[in-house]
Amino acid sequence: MRLPRLSERSAGLLLHPTSLPGPGENGDLGSRARRFADFLAEAGQRWWQMLPLGQPGYGDSPYSALSAFAGAPHLISLERLAEDGLLEGTPPGREAALQAAFATFRRREGRAREDFAAYCEANRDWLDDFALYWAIKRWQGQVQWTRWPAELRDRQPAALAEVRRRLAGDIDLCRFEQYRFDGDWRELRQHCEQRGIGLIGDIPIFVAHDSADVWQHRELFHLDERGEPTVIAGVPPDYFSATGQRWGNPLYRWPVLRETGYRWWIERFRAALGRFHAIRLDHFIGFTRYWEIPASEPTAVNGRWVLGPGWSLFRAMHQALGELPLIAENLGAVTPAVERLRRKLGAPGLRILQFAFGTDPQAPLFLPHAYRRNTAAYTGTHDNDTSVGWFNDPGDASRSPAQVEKERQAALRYLGARDGREIHWEMIRALYASVANLVLVPAQDLLGLGSEARMNRPGIATGNWRWRLPEGALTPALAERLSILTQTYGRAAQT
Repeated sequence: MRLPRLSERSAGLLLHPTSLPGPGENGDLGSRARRFADFLAEAGQRWWQMLPLGQPGYGDSPYSALSAFAGAPHLISLERLAEDGLLEGTPPGREAALQAAFATFRRREGRAREDFAAYCEANRDWLDDFALYWAIKRWQGQVQWTRWPAELRDRQPAALAEVRRRLAGDIDLCRFEQYRFDGDWRELRQHCEQRGIGLIGDIPIFVAHDSADVWQHRELFHLDERGEPTVIAGVPPDYFSATGQRWGNPLYRWPVLRETGYRWWIERFRAALGRFHAIRLDHFIGFTRYWEIPASEPTAVNGRWVLGPGWSLFRAMHQALGELPLIAENLGAVTPAVERLRRKLGAPGLRILQFAFGTDPQAPLFLPHAYRRNTAAYTGTHDNDTSVGWFNDPGDASRSPAQVEKERQAALRYLGARDGREIHWEMIRALYASVANLVLVPAQDLLGLGSEARMNRPGIATGNWRWRLPEGALTPALAERLSILTQTYGRAAQT
């Protein structure tokens, strides 16, 4: 079945694989992921959007991964390990299961071992250093790489050679996990493609300081002699925060990257395009200008705007990789330069319906009647409350009860809703009826769930990213209702 394009009228759902139901601590890439793809097809959906798939680091955030290239081992399907004869019984915990499966795999010969060797060779540019980083980090009690012994922190060849010998088993375990992740992903991608479902990935503009990427490529980042950042990323004070946001990611040395022909970025995109059919670029405005904060500053107040790489980066990637099917997350301080770059790329920008009814100066742009065709419209994102939670919010430090009620009444009037009992469906319908080519709805909003189902609360370090889809929630009746809406507004696949 033909896959969709971002330029076509279509719709999809946003759900990270960890949110899928199942017996473990999180969902994975096994049978329930394939069932979710089946539901998408039954409901007339053509896209499945996910969050970054890397192994989470600080705060369990997929936006703070240990590698920009590696997949998360906790997404590996234990079902498939058992089906392949690598796992017997039910070891206590996923880590133990992966170790047991690897022990069995090492005793085997034949095609699987040949495939493993071929995978390792094809991905050696990032895999060798990531596996080494992962093994050392594990050996050093999970502390960040700047706190390792100086000879390992600074990648002295003799020290790395010795640790490769000492930690050979852990290094091979890490390679095996990436091999299995890749196999699970390829099976899921094929399953989706057979049903005409395109996969949308997510690339954060910045990477985590405690990551294999920064340890391996210190020359590409603003770091001191000990590897600590000298300047960090964030955003300045705005409507939402009087002190701005201090993210803490190290900033790129863009002139150095330019001298290399942006090789690291090209390889990052090459890997992403090998997994996904389209990519959401997080914090797109940072490619034109970004907020640079001295690492010594406790808040984001005392920073400065610095020019980003702009078209130079994307021209290099386009020349190396061809078409770049991108969605530009252009929320925040959007300047004319940001919009010029987005239009040059032909990338749809984001519109969030929850933002349309408040006092933000940009609110009118988020009303559906103001959309343009080259738009990706959302009820909300992974960082927002659910739509039902937003609508029923009693008020807090950021929105007073009076402000909440004013927004609620504005939404009811605009959407033509009587009482808001199905506010999530009213919001979905408004987006589906708009001219926006692409509509993406978080699964929580499709189900009409409240704040208890929120995925992330920015600024809160713990307790995020853990929401799970209730078993059996995606019923045939729900698929039929969404399918009818999809067909009514011309977003279903054309046969």
